[in-house]
Amino acid sequence: MASNNKNTGARGIQVIARAANVLRSLERESEGLSLREIADKVGLARSTVQRIVGALVNEQLLISATPNARVKLGPSLIRLAASASIDVGELLKPYMQDLSRLVEETVDLSVLKGKRAMFINQVSARNRRLQAVSHIGDAFPLHCTANGKALMATMSETDLDKYLKAELEKFTPNTITDVIQLITETEDFQQNFVAIDREEHTEGICAVGTSFKDPFGQVLALSVPIPSHRFSRVETLVSQALIECRNEIIFTLGKQSN
Repeated sequence: MASNNKNTGARGIQVIARAANVLRSLERESEGLSLREIADKVGLARSTVQRIVGALVNEQLLISATPNARVKLGPSLIRLAASASIDVGELLKPYMQDLSRLVEETVDLSVLKGKRAMFINQVSARNRRLQAVSHIGDAFPLHCTANGKALMATMSETDLDKYLKAELEKFTPNTITDVIQLITETEDFQQNFVAIDREEHTEGICAVGTSFKDPFGQVLALSVPIPSHRFSRVETLVSQALIECRNEIIFTLGKQSN
């Protein structure tokens, strides 16, 4: 009896996995796919796909896309996604907390809003009497902040060109307004995934930043602001820790979207 229950459970898990693969095969297929096309993508027999698709259509997880048996993702998925309401900031907070404990500095998470980087979450450093802290909701220019440069480096060539053609405000003697130098920094970011702010927005504050995409394609930036008097001493360590944190987050977000 126990063996039969185990086999039934295994078959149930296999059915769920196959249904999930069928749903994933239809991502970004706005015109839908035929049963044969789905079968080819997921590596299952057409008859098996037909049974799975039939069950998913009954639950409105799939709907008919055309009269000739093509199907596409259905309205129930939209309702489920809306109810999930995944807060990426909260999802990533444990990683920010680990990074903050490791480097003993504040860690910020931000998104691109128009032409500025806006903070959406923050973990303040413990045991630091002097630390750099901004407020959630604060927005800063891109060309002179570490999180902003990391976001800027992910822009399309057209959007980047448009941004750099606008007047770039100079906030400190270190603010970079030379377009060629900024483009070079964005190119460097493609190699090492680290952006640096050396007192370019606020005198006395430096920062390192990086960026990545969430499962919905939104670009996020993770940054660590550091008072300039200790920045040179910890820059390499913090940069390495930031990249390791970025890699862990990308792995986590990848699992969320798979």
